[in-house]
Amino acid sequence: MKMEMFDQITPRKMMNTQDLIKEAWSRIAPCWPLRSLIAVNPLSGFEHMAFEDALHQGSVFFQQTDIAPQMEVINRHSIKWLKAFFDQGQSTIKMPLRNKGLFECVFSLMAFDRSLQKQSPKTWLWIVGLSRDPQKIILACLDFLGIKQDDRVLFLTLVLTALPGWASYIKYRAEWADLKDQENPYPFLTSDYLALRLILTCLFWPTARDLLIRHKSALENENISQTVASICIDEKTYRSKVIGSLQKTVPQKETRYDAQVVFCIDVRSEPFRRALESQGHYETFGFAGFFGIPMSVKNDIKGEPYASCPVLLKPSYIVCETSGIDHAKNMARVKRSTLIKKLYQSLKYTFTTPFTLAEMLGVLSGVCMAWKSVSPLSYTRLTKKRHQKIQFSPDAESIPFEDQVSLAAGALRAMGLTENFSPVVIFCGHGSETHNNPYATALDCGACGGHHGAPNARVLAAILNKRDVSQALQKKGIIIPEDTYFVAACHNTTTDEVAFFETHAPKHVADLMKKIRHDFEKTRSQNCLWRSSRLGDTSSSTSSDIHVQKRAADWAQVRPEWGLAGNACFIVGPRSLTQGVDLEGRAFLHSYDCTKDHDNASLTLILTAPMVVAQWINAQYLFSTIDNVAFGSGSKVSANIVGKIGMMQGNASDLMNGLPLQSVYKSDLEPFHKPLRLMTVVFAPRKKIEAVINQQEILKKLFGNGWVLMVSIDPETQERFELQRDFTWQKLTH
Repeated sequence: MKMEMFDQITPRKMMNTQDLIKEAWSRIAPCWPLRSLIAVNPLSGFEHMAFEDALHQGSVFFQQTDIAPQMEVINRHSIKWLKAFFDQGQSTIKMPLRNKGLFECVFSLMAFDRSLQKQSPKTWLWIVGLSRDPQKIILACLDFLGIKQDDRVLFLTLVLTALPGWASYIKYRAEWADLKDQENPYPFLTSDYLALRLILTCLFWPTARDLLIRHKSALENENISQTVASICIDEKTYRSKVIGSLQKTVPQKETRYDAQVVFCIDVRSEPFRRALESQGHYETFGFAGFFGIPMSVKNDIKGEPYASCPVLLKPSYIVCETSGIDHAKNMARVKRSTLIKKLYQSLKYTFTTPFTLAEMLGVLSGVCMAWKSVSPLSYTRLTKKRHQKIQFSPDAESIPFEDQVSLAAGALRAMGLTENFSPVVIFCGHGSETHNNPYATALDCGACGGHHGAPNARVLAAILNKRDVSQALQKKGIIIPEDTYFVAACHNTTTDEVAFFETHAPKHVADLMKKIRHDFEKTRSQNCLWRSSRLGDTSSSTSSDIHVQKRAADWAQVRPEWGLAGNACFIVGPRSLTQGVDLEGRAFLHSYDCTKDHDNASLTLILTAPMVVAQWINAQYLFSTIDNVAFGSGSKVSANIVGKIGMMQGNASDLMNGLPLQSVYKSDLEPFHKPLRLMTVVFAPRKKIEAVINQQEILKKLFGNGWVLMVSIDPETQERFELQRDFTWQKLTH
């Protein structure tokens, strides 16, 4: 069986060079840079296999419990060049020739690296005489190393997985680059990188075909059955607990709530929703945190656009954020601040000036460091006031009117909010607050590309508050009362504070918002107590408020919040299914009414977009817990930032992908996150679910290979059925 799995990456026919390269890279998952961290399944390149087989393959490819000394040397030389080439401003001296691309740049500079020439002078002369075409170099090196045709895909895959972090970042730059990285494109990255790796392999390990033997031996000896069994047992226990706790739904009475609040599906919203509903007459919904607006945001002062939507989507609109009536003052203030930061960075990192900087600012820096260390909360409060002087507002008018109407209708239908509108409807995005945390964006909204969800919420609220939009929606069957007002908000998942962005609200809304703000404050205190208990604090609710604020402000805090640790299920259905049920902050909750989804459009969208993103998140947490060295990023304590793009352990390790140890472990040895595959629960008839799966290849792959588990709850009989890998259904009796 194990050799059969190995044969799956052996080509059945001779490939051309381009296909050879593409096939080798297909096993590599992309990795986003620190400024916009996105959760990714590190074994996404193996999702065409059964989960158990992929786990077995991944354990061999990525763990490296037995890396050859020669490969360590090759890796060290690779890292040296890659750090310099991809640096995004950490170094004050830029690598020359970067505009020529990775291969041409590094290969030209290799001529000045005497260690390469001394290693094997004859081989070096042979390399210098090769064509400058990376694809031709790849073929020449494979011939030089004696790699047979049938072994070439596997060998190239091993060359990549021997330094998987950098390979993952290059995969991102080649295929998924965001708006900022697209401004500095490096074409042909995948072939360039392989060509450089193979040149180094020819120099330092001419007998590297031994790598194939080592891999086959490891594949035969690796045993993951105990890990798989443990996961399956825990999944069965969790499934019984959750499915047994879900409510039998009954038609809700027609009633008008004081307010309706739409939260992100993020697991951190689940306990907050439950706490808010206990405070008053509120109805809550779950929806992807980009609120159906596929946009990029451009700040009118900073000028750097970013995509504020899931990476599975491409932004369709550019929405500008403006800084208000004091634009000129704000512009001057930001420019002055930026100039000071640049000057400070240049003095700090240029090797001739740090001593001068220490003489000039040493005392002031020492005072600030002492203040931040002794009283981080007071220091943060002071700096917050300075930053809050500039408030940015997104301008929805950059979206054409017809598109505004379509986006509004689509979002309202997808979240199940098409009637019985409250006087106030709140779209609540979310983001986190941490200091000195390179993983900060990993705690922000995954649906917004690792950014805060407030801009999207504000755009949708602004659109729906337009009278001409509501009139156009009437023609689509969505009637919004004249007294309904839409408000945007943002939930800080570290401190549980909620900021509201209502502007020009009518008087009846302003009065109601006073009560809403009061109830949100009570919700905050209640949720802080729950959050603090998970973080090990057992003090009162008042102390818990301070406790979470201190964690957010503390620049030495390695665990400001638990993030999405514990995530285990994705529930698609009406709120009545989960209302009042303590899901322990482990469930993604997406609102859905199957009786109104006649063409399955909403269910298709939910399962192919938000659920896929949830699966990426789930897999990242799962594998980062199973093996934090191979699939995570190790301890924050010993990590260093490289080139402002990623993390490494020490000063010359691979780029460390995945989550740090502190995000999934209570201590070095005790895990907090329970590694389970995502269980998706859909409140809809089985035939409806089948119809969607049959039309979507990605769903066939995820459910058919056991990467995601599926449970259907029949709306009429309330019976529970589990989808088998052969796409038959098995009734659950407990």
